[in-house]
Amino acid sequence: MRWIHAAGRGLLVLVVVLTGYVASGARADEGSAGGRGPLTLATAGDLTGYLGSVLEGWNRTHPDEKVTLVELPDSADETHAQMTTDLRAGERSRFDVLNIDVSWTSEFAAHGWIRPLARDRFPLDTFLPPVVDTATYDEQLYAVPYVTNAGLLLYRRDILTKEGVDPPRTWAELEKQAKTIAPKYGLDGYAGQFLPYEGLTVNAAEAVYSAGGSILGDEGERVTVNSMAARDGIDFLARGVREGWIPKRALTYKEEESKQAFEDGRLLFLRNWPYAYVGASAKGSPVSGKIGAVPLPGPDGPGTSVLGGSNLAVSTHTEHPDSAARLLAYLSGERVQRQVLTRGALPPVRADLYEDPELVREFPYLPTLRASVLTAAPRPKSPRYDQVSLVVQAVVHDAMAGRDTPEAAVRRLARELAAVSSR
Repeated sequence: MRWIHAAGRGLLVLVVVLTGYVASGARADEGSAGGRGPLTLATAGDLTGYLGSVLEGWNRTHPDEKVTLVELPDSADETHAQMTTDLRAGERSRFDVLNIDVSWTSEFAAHGWIRPLARDRFPLDTFLPPVVDTATYDEQLYAVPYVTNAGLLLYRRDILTKEGVDPPRTWAELEKQAKTIAPKYGLDGYAGQFLPYEGLTVNAAEAVYSAGGSILGDEGERVTVNSMAARDGIDFLARGVREGWIPKRALTYKEEESKQAFEDGRLLFLRNWPYAYVGASAKGSPVSGKIGAVPLPGPDGPGTSVLGGSNLAVSTHTEHPDSAARLLAYLSGERVQRQVLTRGALPPVRADLYEDPELVREFPYLPTLRASVLTAAPRPKSPRYDQVSLVVQAVVHDAMAGRDTPEAAVRRLARELAAVSSR
């Protein structure tokens, strides 16, 4: 899933337009012969208005496998809670297909809530390679990538051009420009998503990864955060607030608040998902035509983004696993994936779309986004990911607010994550 609009307001949004495309070569998963029939698709609230026509398209061409949409709350946390409550009901579960954030795949698979899938049934070799990793657990495919995402650094191209400088490639360049250039134009320097919620987990992981560190290993069994690299990543964020080039108000920002600050012309630099670029470039935006996007910076060059996006999974207790798998193949087909980008402005998972000249003209950030996705890394994999995320966001927010030093924050992270892993 993309944490936006899940990548806005940290929401999962399933945005597709089905136009009569029928997946070719669909066949039953092993042990699922004859498992066809109507389906229920669960997703977060549809903010786009596309889902009705999407399901009408599928239902017209698959009259015996009609899909009923179940919209859960807009909040990703509430969506997660309702999905897990339903899945724990076992055979009484009412969901067949689930649109899940990429970070939930390991948790759902480890609990036995979603079923393993046959790799050769889906066009995995056409996807950007890193996105497939988000759909696996213990080397087994448990979901099909549907939408991907990677963080970008948005910047005011007009201002940097006037100053005669290139957009930053390193943390030092970002700090210097945020400190010296932004105040000249009455702007805040840099912001991301720093409220203690899932967005801060993403921002913190990107800082740690960019510095060469990690948080967990071995599918969440090993805590790896107690390192100098992790300290350097957290220090980058905490130092920004302490020195003022990250405004204190950014400690209250989620995706949408930070996007609005950039669109309103109050920020020189913004870390956000590509949807923020689309919004800031739209007609009527005060900064339309004045912005650019580059990969996130790191200590010595381009940094590492966290992979966002959503995966589509099949409930263990569905009575129609073959139909569910056919729907997943349908949604990951080239035609639907193209519609995801052109009509939904969401990053598709198919690699060839990022090099289509017509699409690049329409979405000029695609080459940058492709580079960012190819070097991106998933959030820490863990069967207890929800608890891991709560620990990371709480500890890092305390460090950014000055309540803990980066050194103390790393020690606290190691201690609290070890307690989560041992439960």
